[in-house]
Amino acid sequence: MSVDGRKTVKTALVVGRFAPSPTGPLHFGSLVAAIGSYCLARQVGGRWLVRMEDLDRLRVVPGAADEILCTLEACGMVWDGPVLYQSRRTARYEAALERLRGTGLIFPCGCSRKEVLASAPHAGEEGPVYPGTCRERIASGRRPRALRIRVPGDRVCYVDGVFGLREQQLSAAVGDFVLRRADGLFAYQLAVVVDDAESGVTQVVRGADLLSSTPRQIFLQSCLGYPVPDHIHLPLALAADGRKISKRDGAAAAVGAELWKALRFLGQPVPKALSKAPPGEIVAWGVEHFQLQRVPAASAATSCLTTSWTKA
Repeated sequence: MSVDGRKTVKTALVVGRFAPSPTGPLHFGSLVAAIGSYCLARQVGGRWLVRMEDLDRLRVVPGAADEILCTLEACGMVWDGPVLYQSRRTARYEAALERLRGTGLIFPCGCSRKEVLASAPHAGEEGPVYPGTCRERIASGRRPRALRIRVPGDRVCYVDGVFGLREQQLSAAVGDFVLRRADGLFAYQLAVVVDDAESGVTQVVRGADLLSSTPRQIFLQSCLGYPVPDHIHLPLALAADGRKISKRDGAAAAVGAELWKALRFLGQPVPKALSKAPPGEIVAWGVEHFQLQRVPAASAATSCLTTSWTKA
């Protein structure tokens, strides 16, 4: 089955979204994704949604979701409609899984991650490639653990707004991937696809670390009959040691200054005079002047790391 994510369904209204995981405060890397997605949606009169990806309750930090929302408000980024919480949507993911069962593509797998690692023919873009051990049947005496989906041997293609044409052969890059984990949690790939489709999202703007996840999501969208949104992956903000900035690096600093830095990081020529302007003024400049063609494809180190958050 060939899957071509370039054949998207165009709608008059752009619907973007920002989907952080509430495992800590909003850091600079997340702020980059937030301001990029906000500007691209708002500059064409589109809607901007917020979703909390809180499926893995063990990783959720109490109060982090509210703190992130307060930070967005302090930055002058106001979302449309209610905030969506994945932890409250498990029935929707189960319904999608049932639809996929009807296609015959779903199968139970009795392999542990350690076993997959030991038997995988090579390492793919996101770890070991599932070798298809349980694709036909589970070995006698083994119990089902996870649920996987059979992937085709064809390539999945799509055009990214920053990185251009992207292709991936799922069978070689990841193999039959998990939709429900051994601990019962629904996988990120399935939850994201269901949420975006049911929220009417037409424009997915996020970090470049998710470039390799997109083909799996396009494949699932094809299997479920969902439209494929436009994809725009932004460069990652890196720490001095080259790793991606994360929540362990601490929250972003003063709102206005960080917004200015985030827009500059995305290649936007925001005037230096605005570096000390109120957040709303900086965001308004971004909405009016943001140019996607200025966004660099290369991730880069940034001097924007801070350890405390001070509301401006």
